[in-house]
Amino acid sequence: MDRPFRTDLAAEQRELTVGAGSLQGVRASSEQRSGFDVSTVEILDQKGADALCKPIGKYITLGLEPLIGRASDAFEDAAGLLAGLIRELLPTDDGKGTLVAGLGNDEMTPDAVGPLAVNAVIATRHLKRGMPEDFAGFSTVSAVKPGVLGATGIESAELLRSACRAADPARLIAVDALASASLERLCRTVQLTDAGIVPGSGVGNDRAAVNTASLGLPVLAIGVPTVVDAAAFSDSPDAAGMFVTPRDIDSSVRDVAKLIGYAINLALHEGLTVADIDMLKS
Repeated sequence: MDRPFRTDLAAEQRELTVGAGSLQGVRASSEQRSGFDVSTVEILDQKGADALCKPIGKYITLGLEPLIGRASDAFEDAAGLLAGLIRELLPTDDGKGTLVAGLGNDEMTPDAVGPLAVNAVIATRHLKRGMPEDFAGFSTVSAVKPGVLGATGIESAELLRSACRAADPARLIAVDALASASLERLCRTVQLTDAGIVPGSGVGNDRAAVNTASLGLPVLAIGVPTVVDAAAFSDSPDAAGMFVTPRDIDSSVRDVAKLIGYAINLALHEGLTVADIDMLKS
């Protein structure tokens, strides 16, 4: 089916396709957790994948309105909830650890969510090898920022395959920027999926897929919409191929990237708190 404009969000694509109705091969639900809206879309088979133009898999969308509204303890609540959702989708690491990849271009703010999130991740693989007793309470975590093809000349998926061979993780978490069809969702929504990700797909610049098929291990993709297709709110033919981002994109991207990085830490290192992360990353 032809899409009127681009969106990487499965929940949004379902809304655009059928509203509140149902689709064959697609199961959807929504709930509130700790005051946050959480919606789940499961694409069960190829019919569902064709209908939503997304790979088969589970897609969880977390709305960040309480955090945007600066509600009391909202950051800690959001980080804890996001950590729980990460644990729901991640398989066990069997002691081999996790590789966290920040996809995107850290020199272009709307595309910097992944690299900035990795800056907040606590990497421990080297520490556990050098001081195993001191870091016995931490899980094994490696982190990498593969950059973008235009700067490196190498596909992110190729660099990640090399990193996986070196670190030998049991699973990979990839963080990237997404595109939305709604201005209201920009930097206010986090999507998690076990279907992996195709870097650049949201803006029509598809690169090699980062998923289980390409890397040979489970991949959890975490994404945040930072741009919206201009065709979503403009009838002008000049809007085709244009993407819009908010005026406060710098602070918004920094905030949501920190949230994701902290949530990954909470998910991977049992017993860690937000205050602990503040101390370790200061």
